[in-house]
Amino acid sequence: MSPWASAAVLAALAACSPAPPGADIHDPYEAQNRRVHEANREIDRTFLRGTSGTYGDVIPEPVRRGLSNFSSNLDLPGDVVNNILQGRLEPAVQNTFRFVINTTVGIGGIFDPATSIGVAHDPTDFGETLHVWGAPEGAYLEVPFIGPSTERDLAGKVVDMALNPLNLVLESPEREYALGAKVMSRFGDRYRYSDFIDSILYESADSYAQARLLYLQNRRYELGQEVEEEAYDPYEDIYAE
Repeated sequence: MSPWASAAVLAALAACSPAPPGADIHDPYEAQNRRVHEANREIDRTFLRGTSGTYGDVIPEPVRRGLSNFSSNLDLPGDVVNNILQGRLEPAVQNTFRFVINTTVGIGGIFDPATSIGVAHDPTDFGETLHVWGAPEGAYLEVPFIGPSTERDLAGKVVDMALNPLNLVLESPEREYALGAKVMSRFGDRYRYSDFIDSILYESADSYAQARLLYLQNRRYELGQEVEEEAYDPYEDIYAE
């Protein structure tokens, strides 16, 4: 990990504060977050939605799937490092085995033979590592170009960029190929889940509140935190005009 990444995560963690007792959502920066959310929504409306739609219509599904597989395979070494930092050796071995299989038999990760033989991807990130180490979730954030996050998860994203061993060994032009594959994969995700994303961003009574609620519930579920089945949602009529 570079010293700059270490400094960034320490600064972010210093700013993290636990949610007040009994509060499900800790959003002290809501006014600023809402402004960022509107900017992100405008970026999606004017660029991402149309571009991803064109990408999905023009690029054949097998090619899109191959790019997605390749992008996912690039994340596996970073997942292994985080598995080890979390003290979870079984997922570390599983993700390592998956990376070896898909990189060799799967031709650099374009194909996914590992899943076919039962070696599933066990994704993780440094945000989860911080959770395992006991770091608090911190305040909810909406990050420009990234979207919903928390102070802890944003710190994790910064570290993950330096933590993946592939980022240290790849040189040009391979580094640019990897970056391009990740961008194309994001367009593919936007296309694949377009109906769901559009329903949140453009059909919800309050798209900010809905995105915040869904992100926090999903993230806490991923981390194994208890999520109430009947969580209170002040914007229950999410499809109101």
